[in-house]
Amino acid sequence: MPSPQLLVLFGSQTGTAQDVSERLGREAQRRRLGCRVQALDSYPVVNLINEPLVIFVCATAGQGDPPDNMKNFWRFIFRKNLPSTALCQMDFAVLGLGDSSYAKFNFVAKKLHRRLLQLGGSALLPVCLGDDQHELGLPSKFTLLFLQEAPSTGSEGQRVAHPGSQESPSESKPFLAPMISNQRVTGPSHFQDVRLIEFDISGSGISFAAGDVVLIQPSNSAAHVQQFCQVLGLDPDQLFTLQPREPDVSSPMRLPQPCSMRHLVSYHLDIASVPRRSFFELLACLSLHELEREKLLEFSSAQGQEELFEYCNRPRRTILEVLCDFPHTAAAIPPDYLLDLIPVIRPRAFSIASSLLTHPSRLQILVAVVQFQTRLKEPRRGLCSSWLASLDPGQGPVGVPLWVRPGSLAFPETPDTPVIMVGPGTGVAPFRAAIQERVAQGQTGNFLFFGCRWRDQDFYWEAEWQELEKRDCLTLVPAFSREQEQKVYVQHRLRELGSLVWELLDRQGAYFYLAGNAKSMPADVSEALMSIFQEEGGLCSPDAAAYLARLQRTRRFQTETWA
Repeated sequence: MPSPQLLVLFGSQTGTAQDVSERLGREAQRRRLGCRVQALDSYPVVNLINEPLVIFVCATAGQGDPPDNMKNFWRFIFRKNLPSTALCQMDFAVLGLGDSSYAKFNFVAKKLHRRLLQLGGSALLPVCLGDDQHELGLPSKFTLLFLQEAPSTGSEGQRVAHPGSQESPSESKPFLAPMISNQRVTGPSHFQDVRLIEFDISGSGISFAAGDVVLIQPSNSAAHVQQFCQVLGLDPDQLFTLQPREPDVSSPMRLPQPCSMRHLVSYHLDIASVPRRSFFELLACLSLHELEREKLLEFSSAQGQEELFEYCNRPRRTILEVLCDFPHTAAAIPPDYLLDLIPVIRPRAFSIASSLLTHPSRLQILVAVVQFQTRLKEPRRGLCSSWLASLDPGQGPVGVPLWVRPGSLAFPETPDTPVIMVGPGTGVAPFRAAIQERVAQGQTGNFLFFGCRWRDQDFYWEAEWQELEKRDCLTLVPAFSREQEQKVYVQHRLRELGSLVWELLDRQGAYFYLAGNAKSMPADVSEALMSIFQEEGGLCSPDAAAYLARLQRTRRFQTETWA
């Protein structure tokens, strides 16, 4: 694919906007993004209709006037005869550099942002307003207004869709699904903890088909929340309301008003994520401690990237752990900057592992609990999988915020079309949903290649598959990689049954599905298919590659893989 092209245009009076623009250009090139940086009046403005991605960096001169090197552009862009679709192909962002001691603070940036929208441009984010009066140059996006006492009405809680609601659950309003069971399905001596988790979705309005995905909004552990508040000197019970500094900036959709610090840290701030370079840049700006600030500046510099990688990325050090390593800086962080400094907790996607035709009002997922060791003393843990594993519905009601969206796998609706499903490990989850759905609809041409290490440790749903085999609803081909001297994987089983695979694909029009870890398995399976096409179908290598490409193009070969 061609490298994306970015254009940075600046209007500068004293050179600051030009300096910022050139820095943006260097950052873009560091990220392998083709970038041009030009003064606005040196750029042929009529070419703007062909630009896909533009950042405008504008100072405001005097009493709200544009800088000298953008006055011609300014006159052109405000022509009344420009059509409202002139810039409909352009994504843009505007960064204003101003001084809040002037009445017309960042007037040029604000007015330009509105005009670009009028001409059909699509704003990548709200107008960004730098302030020369502010100690950091860039004010926080929000201010936290602390309340002296709890409000007499209203209660804090997650914004959720309630049973019987007319509104479909979504990211802004997930359904708080009761957890019915949380069962470990790997043997006690197996290296990995894998859970089959079931939710009750009665009254939620949630509907799904085989191949769909459930998104789950996880939370930070209570211990991590407490530690974070201690390091930053925050009172977990302190209530606040969130006020955007600019009128066109909306508050985070899942945050209640008023909100407690505990709620903000528990459900919103991703303190367990590995910080990016920008985190260190802002943290350095906020630091009042000379030695810590010096180290943070080093980590955020171009020269310090190798050291930052060794400190942070390689051992997967979290934001919380970094803050503990810089205690003086952490203790001085103004609460207003928490939402600028720390990213929001993202929802995690899981393949749905059950069918509503077999389990009405229920939704099941298969979750591998992520835990691994780096050179750090504390094991690294996946936020969502560890949180889910910690929930025990046997100890009392447990609600998990979730919603559903279509997945990337779509199964044939024609009753006689066979399907070949290759799902090693937890990759088998979407195929269990598909098999349940197809069997309930009377479709029997189901072929499952399942891979795991040991028959008695991680053979998920063994009894269920055997029962379906007895009823001639399923052909199961297992691969137990560790039960013999030579490791056997799903791709070896495919090659062993090459004549059957070719017969199903070429003679019976079967669909082929692959799900699981994206590391090397997809390439190994594709290579096995290429061999089958050549050995069983008599195709030469280029024709075998063309045959595989045709299957992919016609959606008869579909994959869903994850890192």
